[in-house]
Amino acid sequence: MPRGVPNTKRDDTGMRYTTFHVPLALPPKQGASTYLKYDSQFLWTRNAIRKRETQADEAAPPQDQRRGSQVIVIHPGSRNIRIGRACDVNPVSVPAIIARKCKGLVAEPVFAEGICRPQDPSLGAKASNGDDHTTAEPAEDPFEKKLAAISVSLRDRMRFYKLRVTPNAATIASQFNEQFKPEVIADHNDLLQVEWLDKANQEDVITGEKIYRLPDPYSSGYTIKSPIHGTDFNTRDYNSTQLILSDLEAIIQRTLSDSFKISPSDYKNYSVVLVIPDFYERAYVRDWVNLLLVSMGFKQLCAQQESLAATYGAGISNACVVDIGAATTSVACVDEGLVIPDSRMLLNIGGNDVTEFLLVLLERINFPYRDINLVRSYDWQVMEDLKIRLCTLAEGDVALNLYDFTVRRPGRAEKYGLRAYDEIILAPMCLFEPRVIEFDKKRAAFSRPSSSQVVDEILPTDRYTRAMLISTEHLMAEAPAPVEPAANGVVNDQAEKTEKRENGPASLADGSTDTPMEIVDVEDESKPPLATPPASAETPNASSQPQDVHPPSTNPAVPPIDVCFEASKLPLDVAIFNSARAAGGDEKIRKYLQAVLIIGGSALIPGMNHALESRLQAIATPLVPNMEKVQIIPPPKDVDPRVLAWKGAAVLGKMDGVSDLWITAADWDILGIRGLKERCFYL
Repeated sequence: MPRGVPNTKRDDTGMRYTTFHVPLALPPKQGASTYLKYDSQFLWTRNAIRKRETQADEAAPPQDQRRGSQVIVIHPGSRNIRIGRACDVNPVSVPAIIARKCKGLVAEPVFAEGICRPQDPSLGAKASNGDDHTTAEPAEDPFEKKLAAISVSLRDRMRFYKLRVTPNAATIASQFNEQFKPEVIADHNDLLQVEWLDKANQEDVITGEKIYRLPDPYSSGYTIKSPIHGTDFNTRDYNSTQLILSDLEAIIQRTLSDSFKISPSDYKNYSVVLVIPDFYERAYVRDWVNLLLVSMGFKQLCAQQESLAATYGAGISNACVVDIGAATTSVACVDEGLVIPDSRMLLNIGGNDVTEFLLVLLERINFPYRDINLVRSYDWQVMEDLKIRLCTLAEGDVALNLYDFTVRRPGRAEKYGLRAYDEIILAPMCLFEPRVIEFDKKRAAFSRPSSSQVVDEILPTDRYTRAMLISTEHLMAEAPAPVEPAANGVVNDQAEKTEKRENGPASLADGSTDTPMEIVDVEDESKPPLATPPASAETPNASSQPQDVHPPSTNPAVPPIDVCFEASKLPLDVAIFNSARAAGGDEKIRKYLQAVLIIGGSALIPGMNHALESRLQAIATPLVPNMEKVQIIPPPKDVDPRVLAWKGAAVLGKMDGVSDLWITAADWDILGIRGLKERCFYL
C-alpha cells in the first residue's frame, strides 16, 4: 500500500450500500483560505468603495452643515403623512389624500363606517321623554343595547368616584338643541374665513390642505382618495398597487418641492428614514422601498418600526408603546432597542371611530347642525374640531355644559350652540368598549390585490403573534372545527362572537371584596358589563381569576378562526395587558405595565392617562403577583405625541450607527427584500 494512505476499516457486516468513503480532513496548512474573511470581499463594502470613488469624481453639491440636513424622515399614516429633515424640530404634516380630475362618474369617498347606528333615526328623540341613556329601553335595536351597557359602565365609575349624576340631562340638552337657531356670520366678521378655490385655480392634481378648500369636488369632476388605510395600503378605493404608489409619489414630491425646495433632481443627494408599522406586511415594505429607491431615486434608505422610533423620541429603552392612530391602534413592547415580535397587537379601531361615534351620540340629542354629512370635507372638519374640544375621559368633566362651533360652507358661515352631557365621554369610551363597532363591515372591502407579474421573493409573513393567540384562545376552544374565510373576508357565525368574554379581565366588580370577577357575555342582555374602577383595597384578590386567562395553544398551526381579525376587536386595556403577557412572565408584565407610552392623536384626549391606568390596574392587580402601580409615561416636555415617532426616527437619522443600516439602490437591485433583511433586525 502506498505510503500515507490509511488502512480502511474492514466491513464485517457484509451489508454495505455504497463504496463511498468519507474523505479525511484537510491538513491545516491547506485550509488557510481567505474566502469571505475580509470586509473587502462583501458586496456592501464593494458598493461603498465604488460610491466613494464616484462621489470623488463628481462635484460635491452644496450641503447644509447641520447633522441630519441630508436625511429626510417620512412617517406615513392614515390621516397625515409627516415629512421633514432629520435636523428639523417638527415635521410638515400633509393630509394623506389626493384629488385628481377624472372623466365620468365620480364616486364619493367613504369615511369611518364601522359604528353601529340606530335602526330608526327617530330613536334619538326618545331622550325627550324624561329618561337618559341609562334608563332608556333598548327595545329591539342592538345599538340601544350596546349603548345602554356602556352607559351603565360609565355610571358605575362615576358612583365609584362619588360623582353626582345630573337627572334628565339628556332631556334638557335635547330640548335646547332642538330649539336652537344658528347665527349667520358676515364675511367681514369672520376672522377664519376660508378662501375657497374657484375654477380658475383648480389644478388637475391637488394635494395638501388645498383639498379642504374645494367647494364641491364631486360636481367639479374630482375624485378624492386616500392611499393609506391603517397599516397597509387602501385597497378599498384602489384597484392597483401601482396607482397607490403613484399617488404617494405625487404627495411626497409636492411636499418636498413646496415646503423644502427639494427638486426631483436633488433626490440622489438625500437619504430617507422610513417609519413602518410594527405589524406590517412585507409586500407593503417592499413597495415603499421600491418607490423611494427606484422610482424616486433617493440615495439610500433605512426602515424603522414605529414603536422603536417612539422610544428613541421619548429617550427610553423599554416601554409598551400604544399608538392610537386614525384607523387602527397598535400595541407593542420594546426591549433594549428591539420590538418583541410576539407582543405586537393590532386593533381595528382608532380616532375616526371616535369621531363618528360622537356624531351618532349628538344626533340622539338633536344635534343642531341637521344637514351634516361626513362625506363633505368641511363637515368632517367640524366633527374633528368638536372631538378635539369636547371629548374627555375624565369622569369629573361630565356636566351639562354649553358649547359653540362654527360651520364654514362655500358662501356661508354659521355659528351654532350645543348642549351635551355624557356624550363627550361616551364617544372616546368606545376605545375601551368596542362593542358598538361592526368590525365585519370595516374589513369586508379591504384585500391586497394580487399580481402575477411580481417576481420578487417575499419572505413569509407572520400571520399572527402570541399576543393575538392569547387574546383568542377562548374562541378557539369554542370553535367546533377549522373554518376557512369566505371570499368577501367574512368568516362564519363564530366570528361574530368575538366580543364574547373579551372584556373578562377588564370587567371587574365595582368595590366589594365578596364579588368575584365575572365573564361578561355581550350577547346576553341580562349581564351588562361591569365597571372598571382603579385598583384599591377593595379590588378582588388574585384568587378571582377570569376563565379566559390561560396559556396559549401549543399547536397554533391550523387555528379554527381568523386570529388576527378576532384579536383586533379587543378593548384597548385588555390588548395592552395581553401584549405584556406575551412578552414574558410576571416580571415582564410588571416591567412593561410600569412603562406604557401612548402616542398618536387620541393620546391628546384629556384624562386618557388616568382612564388607562385605572383599567390596567384593575386587570393586573388580581392576576400579577406583587403588581405595583401601573404607570403611563408622558411624552417629553413640549413634544406632541402625534409626532413622537417621527422625532425618534429623526434622532436615528442623525446617529453615527445608522451608517450600518443604509441600503442603496444598487443593493436593492441585486438582493431585493433580502438585502433589506440584512440591514433590519426585525425582517
